[in-house]
Amino acid sequence: MLGPPCGRWRPCCRRAGVGSAWVAPLLSSSAPCKGGRSSATRIGWISDIIVVVSPENVETMKSIIEKYGHKRVTVVKGGITRHRSIFNGLKVFAENEFSDHLLQKPEVVIIHDAVRPFVEEDILSKVVMAAKEHGAAGAIRPLVSTVIACAADGCLDHSLERARYRASEMPQAFLFDIIYEAYQQCTDYDLDYGTECLHLALKYCKTNAKLIEGTADLWKVTYRRDLYAAESIIKDNLSQQVCVITDVKEVVAQVGSLLHESLQSQIKVEAMSASLSKNDSHLQNILSGHCYNFVCVNDKKCAIQETQQLVDVLEKSNIPLLYPVVLILVHLDVSENISFSIGMEELTRIKKFARELKKKNILVYGLLIQYKDQLLLQETVNSAAALIMALIKDRNPELIGQLLVA
Repeated sequence: MLGPPCGRWRPCCRRAGVGSAWVAPLLSSSAPCKGGRSSATRIGWISDIIVVVSPENVETMKSIIEKYGHKRVTVVKGGITRHRSIFNGLKVFAENEFSDHLLQKPEVVIIHDAVRPFVEEDILSKVVMAAKEHGAAGAIRPLVSTVIACAADGCLDHSLERARYRASEMPQAFLFDIIYEAYQQCTDYDLDYGTECLHLALKYCKTNAKLIEGTADLWKVTYRRDLYAAESIIKDNLSQQVCVITDVKEVVAQVGSLLHESLQSQIKVEAMSASLSKNDSHLQNILSGHCYNFVCVNDKKCAIQETQQLVDVLEKSNIPLLYPVVLILVHLDVSENISFSIGMEELTRIKKFARELKKKNILVYGLLIQYKDQLLLQETVNSAAALIMALIKDRNPELIGQLLVA
């Protein structure tokens, strides 16, 4: 079930396909993909998603779902405790009073915490398959600290042997009939003070859960400092791929090639010609792979008009809807003039262009590469690649519209 990063539990419930249902947070449905990692709304075998939130946040959650275009999502009011909220989420499959229409009862339900936004599809699949076989399953992790019991006087009573115990994590999965029956039999004490869903299945339905070793990505966003770690992970996940778009002119193509070589040791690079169209299959394939970083290399002073075509394609793809897209305009200065080649008028246009695109969640930066000495070109390109990687990784909205010099 889900809850917020901190404060009292506000669970959420989701229903998964293949005869499965998922109880999980909207937070994880918006987490970016990396390797096998995927959001709930992007996983094909999840048919419906039930989000359970505190009553005062129902309308806020509905507006978030509408804004970001989440599909298959039903919002349900949560209870005052974790178990009561999970129970409310499960009831949408059995009791009309908790939803405008009764959803089809799933074979398996997955319960997940909103405070664990980086869950991978692989672990979800494993707990679902184990639940279908054993009736219940849950992710576990090794304990990182020894668990001790305190006596009434505040002194040590005893400690547990850490090697024999595991930390119970999320996600957990159950045959729907088992977990729903368990909740129906719960006492008020269970609902108000209990925290372990696997224990309810064991206590009331005699179902021994299969325990699945989880990954380190199942950690909880609990404290304010964890939010910074979560932001760092998201930025890292968005910085796995870049598309370098170059003009067909020989000198521009040469720099683009050198830039490709310099970047590929740090990030996956896709190369394209600037003569793209809205129906360009190569670009569409790159977008379908959720690329959030683009570098446009041109020898024109201000290639905003040429860049607008790419912006139109990005908007149509809805790629910038959830996460900021980085767009770096690289100007190649091939003039012999030693003076600065871009004037205030061009700089003002870039800043205005960047401010407009920021509203669309596209972060635009400028980068100047001066092609004065062929012998120093590789060094200059390496410097440009370092700046590009810094902009991609940091994704700082305060630097938009600025022109950096390699």
